[in-house]
Amino acid sequence: LTARSPLVGAQFVDLVEAYSPRLRSIAREIDPELPEGVYAGLPGPHYETPAEIRMLRTLGADLVGMSTVHETIAARAGGAEVLGVSLVTNLAAGMTGQPLSHDEVLEAGRQSATRMGSLLSA
Repeated sequence: LTARSPLVGAQFVDLVEAYSPRLRSIAREIDPELPEGVYAGLPGPHYETPAEIRMLRTLGADLVGMSTVHETIAARAGGAEVLGVSLVTNLAAGMTGQPLSHDEVLEAGRQSATRMGSLLSA
């Protein structure tokens, strides 16, 4: 969660099943090794601090990013069926002892292009 809403005005969107069980099932049929987890969103555009990562892990988050949460809320508010797919491109701040690198993010994207393409084109 981000504690902020991308919606204007008093709108209360049911996010109990934010990500469609039907679409999640289809994704697992296409790629049975596709893991599921809890996604948390922070505003960015910057990498998270080690303290933020510790906080999010304590809250049960498995992944963190900048846009998926707001996109999901907006899509659900519009009545769309949503599937969240995230490509993990780097371990979060403080996890490896090394500085975060955008080159690392780009390389992970290149290495995962075929798998992601197969999932998204099915």
